[in-house]
Amino acid sequence: MRADNTEHLIAAARRRSETTKVRAIAALRRMDNTGIPITFDSVARNAGVSRAWLYSQPELRSEIERLRQNRGPSARRVVPERQRGSDASLRQRIDTALARIRELESDNRRLRAALAEALGHNRTHPRPTPPPVSAAAEPTTAGHLQAVNDS
Repeated sequence: MRADNTEHLIAAARRRSETTKVRAIAALRRMDNTGIPITFDSVARNAGVSRAWLYSQPELRSEIERLRQNRGPSARRVVPERQRGSDASLRQRIDTALARIRELESDNRRLRAALAEALGHNRTHPRPTPPPVSAAAEPTTAGHLQAVNDS
């Protein structure tokens, strides 16, 4: 007769369940701290577990739903530290933007002055209106083709 080894299988299943739960909780906390949107799918991917397993865990399910509800669509997303700009880089971007604004303002002043001069010139020196073109003065396509064939 075989020995009953079910206690070892049950203990291994419990250990596996506990390590899975620890991974899921760690992933959930990490996502909450870094501002990653919390959904069942994103927690499952980050923890390496199935969504079905998350739904079957009452404590985890309620925590995911609570965090998801507290954040809502308009909640402020925290940008992870490694993605934030340093003060020096932000100042550099502002300085670059200000220089570009000054350049564009200068171009606008120059172009407005040129436009004003051109409009003033047009007002003092109007162009003569060209005479209308009559249909008889235009060569017909057939006549043009005939002239080409005769050559």
